[in-house]
Amino acid sequence: MSRATLARTIVGIVGNVISFFLFASPAPTFWRILKNKSVEEFKPDPYLATIMNCLFWIFYGMPFVTPDSTLVVTINSIGLAIQLIYTTIFFTYTNKQGRKKVGKFLAAEITLLALVGSIAMLAVHSHKTRSLIVGICTTAFGITMYLSPLTIMFKVIKTKSVEYMPFLLSLANFANGSVWLAYALIKFDPFIALTNGIGAVSGLAQLILYACYYNSTPRGDDAVKRPSEVQLPVSSN
Repeated sequence: MSRATLARTIVGIVGNVISFFLFASPAPTFWRILKNKSVEEFKPDPYLATIMNCLFWIFYGMPFVTPDSTLVVTINSIGLAIQLIYTTIFFTYTNKQGRKKVGKFLAAEITLLALVGSIAMLAVHSHKTRSLIVGICTTAFGITMYLSPLTIMFKVIKTKSVEYMPFLLSLANFANGSVWLAYALIKFDPFIALTNGIGAVSGLAQLILYACYYNSTPRGDDAVKRPSEVQLPVSSN
């Protein structure tokens, strides 16, 4: 095993660990749903989006699409399993309209994956072209997920409060993007590099905002206690 391969493996394992904790971070939200037997005002959108993201990265990392990407497959398989558990809990305790929404989104995701998979496997016969086709689709979803905290960031600027942007989650997002960017640069993968480069910048921007507005955030009696849902801009690749 070459030094580059060893370094890439080590970095990938570290990335798997960080990504696992990001995938698991909404667990308190779903424990609350189980305890109260109600989804309250929580939305399934982040978890449905993460399912799509994981499905495409799993497909991208398969040996017949992008060889030597086992660590991409492992963490996204774990992430997919976790998100399916979250979605099942949400489906169980939401109303009829919520169930229809979940069902429609999952059906659309499976259909899209089947369409892209069919084109990649039946119409293309080289790893390079398959990686290109699947990578473009996967990168588009990954970038969208990493940019999803923009609404929260704008809210921080508007309210001058980091109440809705937990520091540890922002730090984990920055670390996750940085580690997977390093993984992609050791054995250059433009799709993983682009997605996680944007992720690292997004995480850094959150940390800068946190530093700017931490002192102006209400605390103690001035703080309004509201349940907040953890968002998941996770691209584990």
